[in-house]
Amino acid sequence: MKILVTGGAGFIGSAVVRHAVRAGHSVINVDALTYAACLDNVASVSNSPNYAFEQADIRDRAALDAVFAKHSPDAVMHLAAESHVDRSIDGPGDFIETNITGTYNMLEAARAHWEAQGRPEGFRFHHISTDEVFGTLGAEGQFTEDTPYAPNSPYSASKAASDHLVRAWAETYGLPIVMTNCSNNYGPFHFPEKLVPVVILRALAGEPIPVYGKGENVRDWLYVEDHADALLTVLEKGVLGRSYNIGGENEATNLELVHMICAILDEKRPADTPYAELITFVADRPGHDLRYAIDPTRMQTELNWRPSVTLEQGLEKTVQWYLDNPEWWQALQGRDGVGKRLGTT
Repeated sequence: MKILVTGGAGFIGSAVVRHAVRAGHSVINVDALTYAACLDNVASVSNSPNYAFEQADIRDRAALDAVFAKHSPDAVMHLAAESHVDRSIDGPGDFIETNITGTYNMLEAARAHWEAQGRPEGFRFHHISTDEVFGTLGAEGQFTEDTPYAPNSPYSASKAASDHLVRAWAETYGLPIVMTNCSNNYGPFHFPEKLVPVVILRALAGEPIPVYGKGENVRDWLYVEDHADALLTVLEKGVLGRSYNIGGENEATNLELVHMICAILDEKRPADTPYAELITFVADRPGHDLRYAIDPTRMQTELNWRPSVTLEQGLEKTVQWYLDNPEWWQALQGRDGVGKRLGTT
């Protein structure tokens, strides 16, 4: 297929680009190159004849129309989004404009292209979202594709709105769509404002490792390369109009996760004292969801997919990648918000 990937210079988007090109697809990477984007993320495939890059903002409808006209894609994988909850607390406006208005522009540009091409049956618009749209869980239970939406942050609310837009364009205009909602991702090329890279880089610098509240919040952790494989599986085999929840089957509290990373670093890059001694509990995030957990039954039974990497394996791979690629993350240290506590209002 010829796939247009939005946000392909970001963390998850770049994993999708790399995976798709390696799988033999042609990829058009559309990215505005905002603060969290990095073209080094796709350097391994950038010289491929199956790869093209277009710098365009999904808030700019005219730019999107031009990209569709130039490349005439067979499918869209829409990943471009503002995604950091802490940033959404401080500045929700960017999340509304990018995640809601940007998705609207993508839907309209894709619909215009699809209709101009005679509504080809093989066209797909794959919208990639998050499990955070479902809100929070107690100690028991899991999110299914039928769980009611109950977003609790400006980020998750904006993603929930974008999900509803995609469903509406399928129902109203017949646009052939599939949707996915994923659990927390981690892995190589993760921008250093999220928990896993923050822990690794703070530890290596000998600085306090911040843990919100008591570290009791539970997340289901999904290795990003597994996620990219799942997304291509849904694009190729998913039933039109269906949504699929993609989980890592790896639940852990934030504190457990931090201790796991510290133990891996103790083995790979031992310091004078155990890295866990750097753990520092800080004021919790406002509206911090207690627990997310994915029921992966639909992915397993309909698409025969499940993750291949355990949390222990994935964290070992991730820590090793950051140790082996200091030039990547050092170049990002001066970017907006890196190394600062956000979302305290």
